[in-house]
Amino acid sequence: MGKTAIISVYDKTGLLDLAKGLIKQNVRLLASGGTAKMIRESGFAVEDVSAITHAPEMLAGRVKTLHPAVHAGILARDLASDEKDLADQNINKVDYVICNLYPFKDTVAKINVTVPEAVEEIDIGGVTLIRAAAKNHTRVTILSDPSDYPSFLEELEKGEIKEQSRQMYALKAFGHTADYDAAISDFFRKQYAANGVQQLALRYGANPHQKPAAAYVKEGQLPFKVLCGAPGYINLLDALNAWPLVKELKEALGHPAAASFKHVSPAGAAIAVPLTAEERKVYFVDDIEGLENSPLAQAYARARGADRMSSFGDMIALSDIVDVPTAKIISREVSDGVIAPGYEDAALEILKKKKGGRYLVLQIDPEYVPNPQETRTVYGITMAQHRNDVVISPASFSSIITPKEGAALSDSALRDLTVATIALKYTQSNSVCYALNGQVVGLGAGQQSRIHCTRLAGDKADNWWLRFSPRVLEIKWKKGSKRADKSNAIDLLVSGELPKEGAERELYEAMFEEVPKEFTDEERREWLGKLKGVACSSDAFFPFIDNVFRASRSGVSYIAAPTGSQNDSAVMETAEKLGITFVEQSIRLFHH
Repeated sequence: MGKTAIISVYDKTGLLDLAKGLIKQNVRLLASGGTAKMIRESGFAVEDVSAITHAPEMLAGRVKTLHPAVHAGILARDLASDEKDLADQNINKVDYVICNLYPFKDTVAKINVTVPEAVEEIDIGGVTLIRAAAKNHTRVTILSDPSDYPSFLEELEKGEIKEQSRQMYALKAFGHTADYDAAISDFFRKQYAANGVQQLALRYGANPHQKPAAAYVKEGQLPFKVLCGAPGYINLLDALNAWPLVKELKEALGHPAAASFKHVSPAGAAIAVPLTAEERKVYFVDDIEGLENSPLAQAYARARGADRMSSFGDMIALSDIVDVPTAKIISREVSDGVIAPGYEDAALEILKKKKGGRYLVLQIDPEYVPNPQETRTVYGITMAQHRNDVVISPASFSSIITPKEGAALSDSALRDLTVATIALKYTQSNSVCYALNGQVVGLGAGQQSRIHCTRLAGDKADNWWLRFSPRVLEIKWKKGSKRADKSNAIDLLVSGELPKEGAERELYEAMFEEVPKEFTDEERREWLGKLKGVACSSDAFFPFIDNVFRASRSGVSYIAAPTGSQNDSAVMETAEKLGITFVEQSIRLFHH
């Protein structure tokens, strides 16, 4: 008995050459609708699919190939039981299926396309032909891409289609139907899904011209609700990186946690540690009523206060239900939004008044667990990986490399190393983080060079510490000075970047009742020399000793980093000479 091919294609590229090549090899051609018409009018022998189904095409072409005579012939295996079933029903095997689908994507890309118009482009019989043939690819060859016709005919002329070729054709076929189904589900999700339940329309993408933009899940519901405002693409990138950070900090250390996120990296992160009078003043929260009774507010004051310049316009993440003291701090800072597991009624009312009622307030389901696999598409290419679900805790820092006879780390050192390292897990790489008192005090993110990360984080830690100097604490501001302007003026003073003259200098001096003196190099060194006990963590190994020297200058007493550099021994020796405890943190934590 000869071979049989069923052909049903929308894209008729190369169809006649294929038909000619099949007939040359004595393959019986069965085709449907317009495919049969084109082959027949070109003078090639072809039969309608009805020749084996004995049923006409019906419902204006909606039903053509859905019949046991077709699908039993495709799905039959080389088994005695299958052969008997076919013989009993007088059905012949099908050896080749050539099929591609209606252009659903092209249809729905049209302006103002209607649901009825889209529905008519949903292929039923074609998808079934492709999936049946691909499922049985150990025997049947499925061709869904016209570009494969020439190589297929070359093998056919040599006598058989190789197993590897059938496998690759099947893979392409499954991808064809998967992409087709994804396009259909995407269209109907936009039409039927309640906004904010399975799909959420976003204001725009990364930039205002990138429209439309949306966030959606393929199964279940979105794990967050929008209580106020309208999120943009970057808002969600920040929120969905910041939330797991604070969730992990709370789980690792048992205290409420907060993070201040900007451009998909934390500007600050902290757990609840009681604030000193100096810290309350430095973090601009000395007048917040009830602060001493709100661990969550203390955590956010630390997270926001670590780097006020970078936190300007932040996305906030909070591990616990938001109370009034926390909401009051947020209400007077320049911020884009907040994500938390819940809000007290009074706190929510405070937040809803921010930005004229447009402040973004998200409520996350604290029990939500994401899929272990995550994907992203870059330049049309989809990449997949297992989500970074490694658990960081104080127990992660038990392997002390140097000093070799050193005692176990103190609870505060373990706490600060945990804070720094969990922060790195959600920071754009390369990254280095300094932490003290349960909070990030300096973070270098997204640098191509490790030493630049270390310097950037160290400079931020230095600036943070200089803000506690009497010269800064005793600044006399002019009445009416805004918080953002104060932060900027302090940053200029402590960073040594003061303008020397001109309009910028005049604006700076106009901030004060009494202009503070600049720090001399000696004064700066003297004050920075008082900073001790800082924990430093790196998302990958320290390849050179310059990192250790730079960290030491910012009061670092503990370094945690993976090992594996060919220069490890020199790095460890330098740490020991500088009195730094070096702890192996065995997991690389790159984040992109």
